Amino acid sequence: MNRLLLLPLALVLFAAPLQAQERDTVPPTPNCSSCAEWNRPHAAVKLFGNTYYVGTEGLAALLVTSPDGHVLVDAGLPESAPLIRRNIESLGFRLTDVKLIVNSHAHFDHAGGIPMLARLSGATVAALPSSAAWLEAGRPLEDDPQYGMGPTLERVPRVRVLRDGETVRVGRLELTAHKTAGHTPGGTTWTWRACDGAACHSVVYADSQTPISSDDFLYTKSRRYSTGVDDFRAGHAVLERVACDILVTPHPAASQLWERVEKGTLVDGGACRRLASSARDALAKRLAAERAPR
Repeated sequence: MNRLLLLPLALVLFAAPLQAQERDTVPPTPNCSSCAEWNRPHAAVKLFGNTYYVGTEGLAALLVTSPDGHVLVDAGLPESAPLIRRNIESLGFRLTDVKLIVNSHAHFDHAGGIPMLARLSGATVAALPSSAAWLEAGRPLEDDPQYGMGPTLERVPRVRVLRDGETVRVGRLELTAHKTAGHTPGGTTWTWRACDGAACHSVVYADSQTPISSDDFLYTKSRRYSTGVDDFRAGHAVLERVACDILVTPHPAASQLWERVEKGTLVDGGACRRLASSARDALAKRLAAERAPR
């Protein structure tokens, strides 16, 4: 038989395995001692109403659903993407119905899975300006306090740039972006309303508020991110004033998510204020350490 006639058949036979490989196999992130623990699989959990936890044991990803399409908030590590996809599908939803992907901050452990999930779903990716630039570059830029500490990422070709306070919509869904920077210049807290019948609660996905940095970075003296301290303080104020019934954080342990789910105390109107208070204390300790004689 003519070899040219066999070529189309070969393409058909190999297309499905190659697609499956992209969907199911992602190599571990190199040089990351915590990644295996963070990426332990966790079954999808309905938090409340149309809001579901679809992330891993140690890295949050939330799916907010509607008949008109869904929004995915964060996507863990690159190797988290297949786990997130399977969790979405285990709930009976289709990945292709995810129309928008948004992010807390563009570090590899929260944005690493975005490129694959965006490609497989066809979803639009949206972020505040700094995070949008990082996602398009495939790496944090020099204004990151942790610059140089993490691996590079696959680039997101096009990111919709949002304004602080902007509300994004997918059908009847409405999620609002609040700048809560400091951990990164593009740090974003997301808020929305979730309802179950007549009962409704305000959900807050609060970005990381920890002043972690590379050894050569000082919040008190940085020229590459000179507004870091003011950004942290502004973010603390945001967390104190937003309506907050259900708090989730990019690292679920930071808000004791699994303990609260187990105890049935997920709804907690004081959680955001306590997070702001503890974050303010952590910043004060960091600044005092930077100013102490060496």
